[in-house]
Amino acid sequence: MFRFKQFTIRQERCPMKVGTDGVLLGAWVPTSAADLRVLDIGTGTGLIALMLAQRLPGASITGIDIDSVEQARENAAASPWNARLTFHSCAVQTFHDAPFDLIVSNPPFFVDSLICPDAGRTAARHAVHLTFGELRDAVLRLLAPAGRFALILPVQEAGRFLNVCAGQLQPVRRTDVRTTPRHPAKRSLLELMRPEAAATAGLERTELIIGTGEHECYTPEYRMLTRDFYLKF
Repeated sequence: MFRFKQFTIRQERCPMKVGTDGVLLGAWVPTSAADLRVLDIGTGTGLIALMLAQRLPGASITGIDIDSVEQARENAAASPWNARLTFHSCAVQTFHDAPFDLIVSNPPFFVDSLICPDAGRTAARHAVHLTFGELRDAVLRLLAPAGRFALILPVQEAGRFLNVCAGQLQPVRRTDVRTTPRHPAKRSLLELMRPEAAATAGLERTELIIGTGEHECYTPEYRMLTRDFYLKF
């Protein structure tokens, strides 16, 4: 069980547990009152879906996952926003719905690495059931004309994904994340739009450092980003 300020995540039956990546994406993704329909691809415990339900009081949020979504449904039912949250167990390649204003994903990303013997963790972490090309195609099919797609990936895989999306989805915002000032960036937070919608937008590129390097000491920027969620902030 992982407690946040306004909701709790139970995760004993999910292959992937609550982690920094999901919290970063749920807190970082830009939102507006116009985001009325939101899709979370690979929802898992429902963490990001619940974070966006907290941030977007007028939105209906749908979470999909190739694995069971029963735990996500339980977490939503115990939250203040159950009426606005819907979950489906299905592959995004076969999922069809009306266009979404905002799509988010903390996707499987390992491409050339060794496969984990745990089948659930393999599906969640390795691009076996969802390649970058399939993710791009699903987003293009489900995204509203002026909609936005946000995701988090390791830096190297972020470069691969941007190459896969070239000419079809254009990055408009990127934040590279370092764990401490002494370490290189390990993650990239990306926001993309269709080229025609992004025509007037340049690429806003920033950096976020999580910790100062001292034990349990976090930067003011990371505290501000996540303070609506983490109990310790």
